[in-house]
Amino acid sequence: MSISTHVLDTMRGTPAAGLAVRLHRREPDGDWKEVAEATTDADGRVRSLSDGDLDPSEYRLEFDTRPYFERSGLGVFYPAVTVVFTFEGGHLHVPLLLSPFGYTTYRGT
Repeated sequence: MSISTHVLDTMRGTPAAGLAVRLHRREPDGDWKEVAEATTDADGRVRSLSDGDLDPSEYRLEFDTRPYFERSGLGVFYPAVTVVFTFEGGHLHVPLLLSPFGYTTYRGT
């Protein structure tokens, strides 16, 4: 039971390497608890956002896009991208297609 992600820079057509990603789980009281953090590898991937199994719940991925765009010498319109989703178990892949002025995400395999 795991969650992975892949960030692609659609402006350049390359992986978004070195982008910080944090995973939070919604607690029963409604608060968010950080359960993992990672940085995308040279291929723009975080292959697993936890060392152990994750419980089914509502989760939130936070992509820290500001440093990535600033390193590229670009202005920052979206300093962060947040994706909230329901995880029901198994393996879930949540890709992010990113550009300076837009992003798309979807349920991957």
